[in-house]
Amino acid sequence: MIKRFSTLYVGHIELEQCGLAGVPADSRRYPNRRLTETFDTAVALAEVTDALGYETLWLAEHHFQHEGYECIPNIPLLAVDLAHRTRRVKIGCAFNIVPTWHPLRLAEDYATADILTGGRVVFGVGRGFHSREVETFGNPMLDGEANRALFEEQVEIILKAFREESFAHRGQHYTLPPEVPYRGYDLKEITLVPRPTHQPVEVWQPIVSGSARSLDFMARHGIKGVISSTAESVVERWLQDYQAAAGRHGRTLALGEDVILGFRMSLDDTPARAIERARPYFEEHAKFMAPLGMLRYSEEHVSAVAARQAQSPTGATLENGVRNRSWLCGPPADVVAYLKSLEARYPGLEHVMIAWALGTPRELMIEQLTRFAKEVMPAFG
Repeated sequence: MIKRFSTLYVGHIELEQCGLAGVPADSRRYPNRRLTETFDTAVALAEVTDALGYETLWLAEHHFQHEGYECIPNIPLLAVDLAHRTRRVKIGCAFNIVPTWHPLRLAEDYATADILTGGRVVFGVGRGFHSREVETFGNPMLDGEANRALFEEQVEIILKAFREESFAHRGQHYTLPPEVPYRGYDLKEITLVPRPTHQPVEVWQPIVSGSARSLDFMARHGIKGVISSTAESVVERWLQDYQAAAGRHGRTLALGEDVILGFRMSLDDTPARAIERARPYFEEHAKFMAPLGMLRYSEEHVSAVAARQAQSPTGATLENGVRNRSWLCGPPADVVAYLKSLEARYPGLEHVMIAWALGTPRELMIEQLTRFAKEVMPAFG
């Protein structure tokens, strides 16, 4: 039964001339005073979601984006500030790009944020998809298998650091602690200081390609999944695959359990009006994300994501996104009816996340959050 609602803000600033006919994505360049707008928007969204009863405001970590699309480089640091401006809303990491970190620094930063916010930061991990950010930090992105191997080892280290009083790790990329003398003895184990005080740490990871290896890794470590803005035929397959992977590792889950389903959304009195309001931002999102191979609005898109192939910005239409339910556009009553149908189809599903495309203005996001909270959320839980 659906009873938890959250939203995602990936960190875009106010973008002018959105859409395919607007400013080309690679031509956008903003001064620092504009790029810092993302923090004002994060504060505004945190205050609104806190007041309206959302469970979590999810934020995305990215780096070096002078284009203004994703401008939050450190979620735990921002989360501490937002938690002290609000009363109850959680701040979610969607996601910490693990290959841009040393795993123990990320573990320390999260643990510190966990303590300072009283447990209101939700941990999330991702492999990344921007070569500019991951490769600039000295780790592989272009080599997908090397990226995956590094990520998996890093996450294993983080989980050891969270869960164990002291630990050692010997792997392909890391020897922790190094075998060095320290104050008269040979170093054999190390302790994360501080460790999170809210245990066990809940960990979330995006399901992007639905590969068997990825789902098996998540299931083995008890990591929960986020499926966002993905065609519903793919969603159904991935939910079944995630459930099966959990079963192979001794966890019996109802279909949809331990998974967040995310949708991009536009609410208005008619589907046509909702589509037209969202269209320029849908196109802006496609214009930026398609060359990175990160659209999942169709089976063909998902195949391209898995193969790390660029997609065409004009190959996706908002109307098709509405048909395949990666986008929900229309009156709130229609959204309620669709989410009710998901409850019947996926009995373990509890958590739905709503989001908007890159470039959606702050005031429009706030308007939509408000209407969703007043006209959709009361029908659930």
